[in-house]
Amino acid sequence: MTLTLVIGNKNYSSWSMRPWLAMRASNIAFEEVFIPLYTDDPADKQRILSYSHAGKVPVLVDGDVKVWDSLAIIEYLAERFPERKLWPEDRPMRAHARSISAEMHSGFLALRNECGMNLHRPVGAVPLSADAKANIARVEDIWRDCRVRYGGPFLFGAFSGADAMYAPVVHRFRTYAIEVGPEARAYMETMMALPAFREWTDAGLAETLVIEKFETV
Repeated sequence: MTLTLVIGNKNYSSWSMRPWLAMRASNIAFEEVFIPLYTDDPADKQRILSYSHAGKVPVLVDGDVKVWDSLAIIEYLAERFPERKLWPEDRPMRAHARSISAEMHSGFLALRNECGMNLHRPVGAVPLSADAKANIARVEDIWRDCRVRYGGPFLFGAFSGADAMYAPVVHRFRTYAIEVGPEARAYMETMMALPAFREWTDAGLAETLVIEKFETV
């Protein structure tokens, strides 16, 4: 049975990007259902609700099973397809990967709010708060520590769910011309060269739908 992943606009939806990238980069077959976000059409909201009462994307549908929330989807996929190794096999490494993924899931609010994902936005810096700068420093520390500890080129050697969780941050750092050190820059280049990452990016850039509330930054 083919899996279905319900996502929002590729230009803006960082949470949709995470499980999409995890699946595409791991060669997990799925059908994609796109529902535009923040439109005035109540039918779009109703379509999302038909997949999840949470009223948000992404949503993974696997037969009678529905999983919503990006990290929960990645966890489900790791159990459903253990051969794809979405988490490292080594237990301490796996715990580390899950920890930084959960930190991404629940933290970095200032960075998210001040540097929203928008692939169409012309590259350029914006004034950042002290909290956002602290978020950036923490992300750099995570990337540097993982690559030095595990040898790269991804955070845990091979591509994993942790890379999927941090993928939208790569876009944010690029879009807002955020200066990073050589280790973080090397990681960004690794991610941007990943075919699945390029596929998402190209599709996002090809979108013509504009969400005005995300165009003010």
